[in-house]
Amino acid sequence: METVFAFIKAFFAVMLSLVMSLSPKGFPRVPHEEKFELVWSDEFDGDSLDFSKWRGHGCSSDAASVRRGSYWHTDMAEVRDGELHIKTAYYPEGYNGNGKPGWYTCGIETNGLYEQKYGYFEVRCILPAGTGLWAAFWMLTDGMSNVDGGGTDGAEIDIFESPFYGRSPQRKVSSNIHIDGYGEALKSTNVCEPLILFNNPYEEFNTYGLEWNEDGYTFYINGIKTGSSDFGGASRVPEYMILSVEVGGQDAVPADSWAGAALADGSEPTDFVVDYVRAYQYK
Repeated sequence: METVFAFIKAFFAVMLSLVMSLSPKGFPRVPHEEKFELVWSDEFDGDSLDFSKWRGHGCSSDAASVRRGSYWHTDMAEVRDGELHIKTAYYPEGYNGNGKPGWYTCGIETNGLYEQKYGYFEVRCILPAGTGLWAAFWMLTDGMSNVDGGGTDGAEIDIFESPFYGRSPQRKVSSNIHIDGYGEALKSTNVCEPLILFNNPYEEFNTYGLEWNEDGYTFYINGIKTGSSDFGGASRVPEYMILSVEVGGQDAVPADSWAGAALADGSEPTDFVVDYVRAYQYK
């Protein structure tokens, strides 16, 4: 009986925190918003990607770049109706008939255009519905490649990754931290894999956020804390933001991966839909 009462108490505590996190319009508030001021944002209100804010992450609009099990091309990032769509689609003759058949998607970053040390960073988005692929909102800096046993000179901070579609439970995401480069010295921790109970993340918008300061990292979904960590020591250098969609595999050939079964040629195309990206600094 005590276990039942404990469960009920915990359930109502979550419900109360959810209600308290909502703004008068029903959208989640920025956690501890009194501490922050908005300093950078992209609301995607134009009719094309704003290249004063974003550039290709390891890709361009001039040519396709191999990225895991797909090609990356910045033309796969389209802005329309106030939203960014990072498309994932199969081109049997290659994109624009370039002779490179396969799956195409992309990543975009603020590297060289906007970087920030500490604050709160948030995306509002709908995840791409497909096995064998995952969307992500993450942060990075060149110092992450320094192999020195810690992350104070830079870390890869995965605010969320979404490799669970088609598996049970599929309505969850993964938040992770990586330090010391991408070779044998790489060290990683999985901070949390929270379930998204209310809005279906593949059909409805949710917000995914990170509060980062010298004490560590705290992750949020819809304004509610999902996990925290100071793994490696918190990064103490400016980092840039990345939005991306990955296809599991290698050499532009899809294969089974942590995102499940390989993406098949006949799979339906899918979009990673982003309403906004915002960065806040401490007042």
